[in-house]
Amino acid sequence: MALWGARFSEQADKRLQAFNASISIDQKMVNQDIKGSIAHVTMLADQGIIETSDKEAIISNLKDIQKEIADGSLPIDPDAEDIHMFIEAELTKRTPSGKKVHTARSRNDQVATDFKLYSLDTCAEIKKYIVAMIQTLLHQAKANTHTIMPGYTHLQRAQPITFAHHLMAYVEMLKRDLSRLDDAMQRANTCPLGAGALATTTYPIDRYETAELLGFSGPTLNSIDSVSDRDFAIEMTNTFAMIMMHLSRFCEEIILWCSWEFQFIELSDAFATGSSIMPQKKNPDVAELVRGKTGRVYGDLNTLLAMMKNLPLAYNKDLQEDKEAFMDAAQTVEDCLVTMIPMVDTWTVHPQKMKEAAQKGFINATDCADYLTKKGMAFRDAYGCIGQLVKYCISTHQDLESLSMDEYHKISPLFDDDVYEAVALKTCVKNRNVVGGPSPEMVEKHISLVEKELEAYE
Repeated sequence: MALWGARFSEQADKRLQAFNASISIDQKMVNQDIKGSIAHVTMLADQGIIETSDKEAIISNLKDIQKEIADGSLPIDPDAEDIHMFIEAELTKRTPSGKKVHTARSRNDQVATDFKLYSLDTCAEIKKYIVAMIQTLLHQAKANTHTIMPGYTHLQRAQPITFAHHLMAYVEMLKRDLSRLDDAMQRANTCPLGAGALATTTYPIDRYETAELLGFSGPTLNSIDSVSDRDFAIEMTNTFAMIMMHLSRFCEEIILWCSWEFQFIELSDAFATGSSIMPQKKNPDVAELVRGKTGRVYGDLNTLLAMMKNLPLAYNKDLQEDKEAFMDAAQTVEDCLVTMIPMVDTWTVHPQKMKEAAQKGFINATDCADYLTKKGMAFRDAYGCIGQLVKYCISTHQDLESLSMDEYHKISPLFDDDVYEAVALKTCVKNRNVVGGPSPEMVEKHISLVEKELEAYE
């Protein structure tokens, strides 16, 4: 009979047992469950609620159970209801003191604590991969501060930038993701243990000690909220979804860049696949899978939001669905980062292809208008002049760099020989030397600033 079955006169139907079980999912929290139980019985002994000898027997056997699960000598029973019941049942088999481990505790506050510990550990691990991805992007940016490429709006060539500047845009996105995880972890850093089923306990427990032993900043301050709160999981999963959004946008560009039409980069053979029928194909499957898996993480977030939207206080069994969605989202993010980091690190950049693309599409037209403005013409008048000039170039199959001075003068007498230097791509990039701009000097400063910021995560 189940540990909760004393009130029941019939055995649970096997179909109920299978439907009710969560062992296949929550067994991932085995270390957090044992950690929580060790802290709990330590506090119970310190408060005189159980004997020190009981505490020592419980802790010793819990550590043995943890070691045996880790090395495979103790297989987790797939028929157990959940990891919490499995560990308690195994503990009770080994020592009579095991029957005291659940004193002043409910599965509700136990599960909430385990899940918080697991989510905090998970976020800490994902942060390491985000930092590694940022470092990989910084490495590529350092090598390409002078690699000119077209910047795009509406997927149309717009203005000249550098490849480094483009990559640093994704660095900023990932930095915000790190910050969001930091914020979510800070709000999650309170301990539910001691909240009981929903109304704490009549035992004289010390919740501050338990929180400190588990590394929390303190205990939760409302027992009802303690066992029914899953905001932390939603916040973290929301950040996972945003991480995936950023990775997906990056992957979309990688797919474009390594296409025959762009040829800005080439992926290593180790991170590309081929076709079963077309021998010439080299497909960016990693990038495409990341793009596809983003929808999966969005679905996990929606699962959590929908699960919570109409739950009355306090605990409801609906909350059992939280861990699968959270764990799937977290694992997906980790898998994507683990695969993308070496893919980006090993790609080959083609600066000449980027430069050739930048030389087409009149992406220096704004600089040409600025040239006239600096000569004294109002910007809107200059804008109109350059629009006429571009129209003329299109009709004569020329670009701004190849026009003769006579052709320039037909548009405005303000043009002089220095216009050729002004519209040169290197000049266009170099002169955008303001904070946040694409000039090599500004990008190098940006890289140095990020490297310093990352020191906080070492």
